[in-house]
Amino acid sequence: MQKTVGERELKTKILVDTIVDGIQEVKGKDITILNLSELPNAVADFFIICSGESSTQVEAIAQSVTRTTRKEIQEKPWHQEGVRNAEWILLDYVNVVLHVFYKDIRSFYNLESLWADAELIEIPNID
Repeated sequence: MQKTVGERELKTKILVDTIVDGIQEVKGKDITILNLSELPNAVADFFIICSGESSTQVEAIAQSVTRTTRKEIQEKPWHQEGVRNAEWILLDYVNVVLHVFYKDIRSFYNLESLWADAELIEIPNID
């Protein structure tokens, strides 16, 4: 049985919200959500980008998101990269891709500018 568009969008929104919760649980900073769903040839519907203050925090953010998505909505990343050096960890949930950057690495790659046509949603930091 195929899911309707509304069901898919709802599942994706819940996944995005759960990922943000996992980031905030360990005080990830500068969370930005890029809505790519209206862009032609986009690799995913959403990119979520956030920063950590150290490689230890970058790793902790990725672990928190993985744990939170598994526990809350029984989702796990289809693919992950960068865990070994923890400067840029990518968690690919197919429709949603999370990029967790060490702060200096994030400014170097500046993914937000590569997808300048996307709707940008910034989530306030939790102090």
